Amino acid sequence: MTQEIRLRPVARDDLQVLQAVTNNGPETASVHGWFGWTDPAGLVRRWEENGLLTPDFGHLVVAEGPEALGHVSWYRSGQGPLNHSWNIGAGLLPAARGRGVGTAAQRLLVHYLFAHTQVHRIDAHTDVTNTAEQRALEKAGFTREGTLRGAQFRNGGYHDMAVYSILRPEVTLG
Repeated sequence: MTQEIRLRPVARDDLQVLQAVTNNGPETASVHGWFGWTDPAGLVRRWEENGLLTPDFGHLVVAEGPEALGHVSWYRSGQGPLNHSWNIGAGLLPAARGRGVGTAAQRLLVHYLFAHTQVHRIDAHTDVTNTAEQRALEKAGFTREGTLRGAQFRNGGYHDMAVYSILRPEVTLG
């Protein structure tokens, strides 16, 4: 990495990067992040409605200097009637992969969510064959918990998912 990786809210000009990561086909999204074509105007509508930040989910841009490299996201995952956790994800442009950007972005997102919400647990799921993401999560401090068998439908079949988590006491804020 040549410059510091940071997270910031999504601006209108960033929407093309988010579209590229999620809606430009498997070559850009990666085989693990391609779920088929979606309404390209849907992302714009959601951004216009709430800036992609709500009490239940959010997206932030992963940036290096002024350049948007992709995004991180989270959504509320119920853990019973009294509490919830966050499930996180990341999507990077191909040029940003393989150089520590994902690890840095996920570490920043963990710090952000623990600093600004009361959750005790953050988890992430990734395809069991996505070794690059598994390494990134482990470098970001996550612990592998197990496998969700046949949990994700993608590209005509069901895929096993590796489950990772990190708990609030495992992270030093500040």
